[in-house]
Amino acid sequence: MSIPSIRLLSRVAVLAFLSSLAEAQSLPAPARTVFKCEEGGRIIYSDSPCLGAKKIDVEPTRGVSRLSGKERVGNDVQREVRREQLAEAVRPLSGMNPKQYEVFSRRMKLTSAAQRECQHLDRQIPPLEQTEAQASGQDFAAAQRRLFGLRSRFRELGC
Repeated sequence: MSIPSIRLLSRVAVLAFLSSLAEAQSLPAPARTVFKCEEGGRIIYSDSPCLGAKKIDVEPTRGVSRLSGKERVGNDVQREVRREQLAEAVRPLSGMNPKQYEVFSRRMKLTSAAQRECQHLDRQIPPLEQTEAQASGQDFAAAQRRLFGLRSRFRELGC
């Protein structure tokens, strides 16, 4: 094995170890994508996609702090900050920003087939979202049905 190959394997091993260490001490990441659905004339927000859903990207707040002059941060926020710090620390090795590293860590637990399917879905969903935004009539309905199927599969796989 050549030296570059060994370095690459070492990087992957370090990332895998750090990722599993970080994940072993935390709860699942909160859903960062919310879908706005209309059902029976009512608006419903959910982390599950529905037919005709509007995707809303959310960034959870990190709690209220400094109101009393003291910073108060919950355990979940502390874990999230530590994961982000870890991602920044290994960024020179991984080349990933904290959000990319979070996705990498979550998907590392999936089977290789599921990982490949997640990557495929990553490439399919954004163009279809653009198509849905620009479509009308039957094309719009078809794009919504297709997007619903892809989003459902993305969630089912745990991408």
